[in-house]
Amino acid sequence: MNDRQLEPKTESHDPSVPEAYAAFMRTGWDDREREVAPHPMASYAAARRARLAATFPGERLVLPAGTFKVRSNDTDYRFRPDTAHTYFCGNQTSDAVLVVEPDGSSVLYARPGSGRDSDEFFRDRQYGALWVGRRPSLDEIGASLGLPVRHIDELDDALSVSTKTRVHRGLSAGVDALIAPDETLDEDLARVVSEMRLIKDEWELAELQTACDITTLGFEDSVREWEQVLKYGERWLEGTFFRRARAMGNDLGYDSIVAGGAHATTLHWIENSGPITPGELVLLDMGVEGHNLYTADVTRTIPVDGTYTPLQRDLYSLVLRAQEAGIGALRPGQPFLAGHDAAMEVLAHGLADLELLPVPVEEALDPESKVYSRWTLHGTSHMLGMDVHDCGRAAPESYRDGTLAEGMVLTVEPGLYFQEDDLLVPAELRGIGIRIEDDVVVTADGVRNLSAALPREPEAVEEWMARLRG
Repeated sequence: MNDRQLEPKTESHDPSVPEAYAAFMRTGWDDREREVAPHPMASYAAARRARLAATFPGERLVLPAGTFKVRSNDTDYRFRPDTAHTYFCGNQTSDAVLVVEPDGSSVLYARPGSGRDSDEFFRDRQYGALWVGRRPSLDEIGASLGLPVRHIDELDDALSVSTKTRVHRGLSAGVDALIAPDETLDEDLARVVSEMRLIKDEWELAELQTACDITTLGFEDSVREWEQVLKYGERWLEGTFFRRARAMGNDLGYDSIVAGGAHATTLHWIENSGPITPGELVLLDMGVEGHNLYTADVTRTIPVDGTYTPLQRDLYSLVLRAQEAGIGALRPGQPFLAGHDAAMEVLAHGLADLELLPVPVEEALDPESKVYSRWTLHGTSHMLGMDVHDCGRAAPESYRDGTLAEGMVLTVEPGLYFQEDDLLVPAELRGIGIRIEDDVVVTADGVRNLSAALPREPEAVEEWMARLRG
């Protein structure tokens, strides 16, 4: 797989480059290598590779980082590497491929910055240093990550040596084309690299705590600018939080959900184009991704006026009781679904008290019924880590149908959603959506709330808003 551009990636509207100009550009540069510090993930990644190799002894394992994706014509989205690739080596440069060899050794095949003896550095829109920034050299990558690094152009020859090979597919068309797919082998690799991330080590927990702490600051920023929020609406909240995410982290962990009023009844409202209207609620589901790609995922539903109305307070308190029941049900050895079941028990009884259920609450809670779900819609938890929905390829028996273990990190996020056009609820409920979400790590005897710095009790939320708004 030769990913090196023989000709720089240019566009039809780029100016011509006479040879005199090109020759002049190739001279007079200080192109020395830079000293780099060891990556904080390096030792952890080495141990992870050893565990992965031991899981598939005598086999070659191929994990690409992925490449750029076009956003609009000649502009790409900002690159974000595949989670599994980075988890096992720490690399965040594009186009790289991690190969774990049958003997357990590992090599990273990477695309370094080009030398100044080529035109790539000043002409190539996708890789050129003068267009997109300097790419590290192979030696710099190796010194940082603590593993052998070779040029990506050598990957073809390395993979041509016949041996049993598993590929983490769908990330690099070039890599996928080099190795004939074996669905059983490849799916098993995807499952294992997901399941290995189910238990977080102490370094990962610290990264997640940092992401939650920055997320707290982003929520606080958003409330401090409430006058602008009222003027410009959901977009201002989205932009304010994004500023904090970029200033202190890598990016957003996912597109922020900023849902004022009835938009909160749309679970993944990311258009964020509506007004913030006095008298209504606004649901903020936002998370910062840290520099090492670990992300928070936190939701608060707050009153636009700074004070909940009696109806809003009653509904919010019901969701909060459900969340507290869900959190209280989590501990090692309990089913992953214990938190969901506990939260739904509270919400179903609350809906019965509101006289909304068409059947007795016990019948509604029966797995063959679940009619209460009309107003709860989604599961209460998902795993969290380098992906906001982490470990997604894990086998059901290890995840959804499995049991909790110390070091797992998951969300607890029950919600109530009354659609604007739902004729089965009283008019005063229509258009109200409430979700409360926190990120918790399973400990020896329960859980620790990583996002506890953000208030949840209605009175505490009101005091928090009043303090920040001055």
